[in-house]
Amino acid sequence: MTNDKGDPVKKLGDSLMKKLLEYGEIELEDVTIDVEELEIGILPTLRRVLPKVKPTELAKVEFTPPKMEFVGKVIEVKLGAVAGDSGTRDRSHVIGGETVPAFYTFKDPMPHPPVMAMDVFDMKISLPRAVKSHFKDVMEDPPEWAKRCVEKYGAEMINLHLISTDPSIKNTSPQDAAKLVEEVLQAAKVPLCVGGSGDPVKDVEVFEKVAEAGEGERLLINSVNLDMDLERATKPIKEHGHVAIAFTQMDLGKARELNRRLYYYLPKDQIIMDTNCAGIGYGLEYGFTIAERARLAALMGDQELQHPIVSGASNAWAAREAWLEMDPSWGPRELRGPLWETMTALSMLLAGADYLMMLHPTSMSATKEIVGYLLGSGTGKKIPDWTSAKLGG
Repeated sequence: MTNDKGDPVKKLGDSLMKKLLEYGEIELEDVTIDVEELEIGILPTLRRVLPKVKPTELAKVEFTPPKMEFVGKVIEVKLGAVAGDSGTRDRSHVIGGETVPAFYTFKDPMPHPPVMAMDVFDMKISLPRAVKSHFKDVMEDPPEWAKRCVEKYGAEMINLHLISTDPSIKNTSPQDAAKLVEEVLQAAKVPLCVGGSGDPVKDVEVFEKVAEAGEGERLLINSVNLDMDLERATKPIKEHGHVAIAFTQMDLGKARELNRRLYYYLPKDQIIMDTNCAGIGYGLEYGFTIAERARLAALMGDQELQHPIVSGASNAWAAREAWLEMDPSWGPRELRGPLWETMTALSMLLAGADYLMMLHPTSMSATKEIVGYLLGSGTGKKIPDWTSAKLGG
């Protein structure tokens, strides 16, 4: 075998590489190459010749904010009522008020931070194990479930879902549903969002009783839609001073139509929008796009879309990849699920969401921490370490 030091091909390669590094190019003149096949190897020599230099700092790049002018403003909406407002909540929240896209703090400060609420159901339902491990002992006691979300996990609001009122499930009466709302209001003193079963007829009946039971508390009623008798559905909301979620299925045309019809019955500061969202791999890109388009249109002057936006980040758990036992390369589902929900929440926040519905405590905690960092109001701690976060047994 030929010694590398005496190898004429290697010597030629080293010489060519040195010249290339010195002058940046190589030009051959009056050269005749008479061979059947020629192959010049550069990369191996390059690795030997180039000096090993480690970067000591990041490249300094000046940030120039984009030039933009927005003429619209999102309506501010108040959720919950404290004692001074004839309510009994220990706090209230104002959402909306934006004049620029989400987190454009280099342009204008964000007027109000997004609100993060946790889901509670009025009956025991099937939940992913990663979620159930935190609530399995209170899933048949909604007031205690709500209390735990607030006192242990820091929920800023509670989303109480009255799914048992569905005629095809338990057909719980509006009176019994209203009684449960009163119990949850006693157990958890944060503002309350109350959702129906999705039945457009039964929900109207339920909302009438719930609105009356929550008199003075400025509840968030979830939700009204185009399939309902809107005049009847909104009457108790207006009379008792609550706020309605206007729900549409990822369709800006329908969102405008619903809001336009609601203006006949409700003041604008009693309406917020839910344009619907889904989790990663289950339609997140559609939900994100619709919410972003709605917010940008609002800022550009579309008055029918100038409402705060609600997003159900907990919908992320509908994607089987969030909870199903899968190939080890996907990672443990106890970790994957919270990550799935967190990424869904952050995506919707960047699109303009003002109010998040969430299910897993770790997801909400991580999202809060990141939002605090983005708004400059964080604790200064690092983003939670997912490898050591307590995810439940």
